[in-house]
Amino acid sequence: MMKGGLAGMMKQAQQMQHNMKKAQSELATIEVEGQAGSGMVKVIMTCAHEVRRVLLDNSVLTDDKEMLEDLIVAAMNDAVKQAAAVSQQKMSGFTAGMNLPPGMNLPF
Repeated sequence: MMKGGLAGMMKQAQQMQHNMKKAQSELATIEVEGQAGSGMVKVIMTCAHEVRRVLLDNSVLTDDKEMLEDLIVAAMNDAVKQAAAVSQQKMSGFTAGMNLPPGMNLPF
């Protein structure tokens, strides 16, 4: 009886791992947008953290270099937060029945 239960758990774990890999592949194609400076700087990246585009409003090109650098950093950080939120939402179904302690997340 115990042996069959363990085999069933292993099969479920393998299926969950397969489903997680599939979801991760899908996340690599989903794009999010981070913004800074009221949308004057935008960063488009995938949920796999691959930056696809950086869009700059012409008005920021006349600002000083340090200001532009700060806006790019802020837009990048916003895009990372957006990607994390989408990833967490997509992957939350895998950890729903695992009874993990509050705040503990599996790495995706």
